[in-house]
Amino acid sequence: MRLLNSLHLRGWLLVGTAVCGVALAGAVATFGSSARAGAALEERKLPMKFSWVACEPNCRGWISAVGIITADTPKDFEEFSRGRQLGGATVVLDSSGGSVNDAITLGRRFRNLGLLTTVGVSLRGGPSTRPAVAPGAYCESMCVFLLLAGKKRYVPEAAHVRVHQIWMGDRADDAKAASYNAQDLMIVERDIGRLAKYTFDMGGAGDLLSLALSVPPWEDLHELDAGELKLTNLVTTDLVADVLPHVDISAPAMAELARKTQARFGVEPEQASKSTKTAEAVPTGSVATPAATAQQK
Repeated sequence: MRLLNSLHLRGWLLVGTAVCGVALAGAVATFGSSARAGAALEERKLPMKFSWVACEPNCRGWISAVGIITADTPKDFEEFSRGRQLGGATVVLDSSGGSVNDAITLGRRFRNLGLLTTVGVSLRGGPSTRPAVAPGAYCESMCVFLLLAGKKRYVPEAAHVRVHQIWMGDRADDAKAASYNAQDLMIVERDIGRLAKYTFDMGGAGDLLSLALSVPPWEDLHELDAGELKLTNLVTTDLVADVLPHVDISAPAMAELARKTQARFGVEPEQASKSTKTAEAVPTGSVATPAATAQQK
């Protein structure tokens, strides 16, 4: 399955459903039922898809980026951006994370385009409703580092931004019991170095790395509170109008899809290589699948 070629996340309870042919809507117009919320969760667990949400004549529109980052995601973004004037546009993220090195590649592309970033679920509206953004979305694992790529970054209060360590994706299901060798250690440490360089290049703080790298895969992801979002420099503005002018963000928030983790404020006072193996960011709480190597672009 091409789907499994570059996954770095553990959230694969839903893969079987996807393979069985469940069609997920490209946008969710309303969150009036738990079934709709569940569909949005499934979409976050599939490979990332990009779409343009138009809202003219009142606003420019924005990029919806939903799903996990795989080895194909940077290429898919280039195909999406072909023929579009995306400079300075906003990306609305709803993602469970993905491949470390491919997220770094995509994040650098975002910054080169001067994109702005936020977290939310894009609601495309209908004949009598305008497009809007529901704030109750999730940006987890490597999605957090895509958020960091924005020239300006806004996180609504209802959004969930969660971090943890990167790990070998094929051993995340029982990370304590798994066996590791020197090559595995080299891969993880190399990719931590790449992630650190990227974080500082994007204007992030070392506190972000400190928080993320303190959470092993056998613990719940750490959800950043308002103070940590500012401390890590993930948030650069408190005004949604700085990233989504003239857009309604008062749409009903998505139903809670996962338990909100307790705040854990524990802070201490590149270019992608041609390697064919990478460490992966692996959220906890679900079943892992064997991870194949992720070819770097």
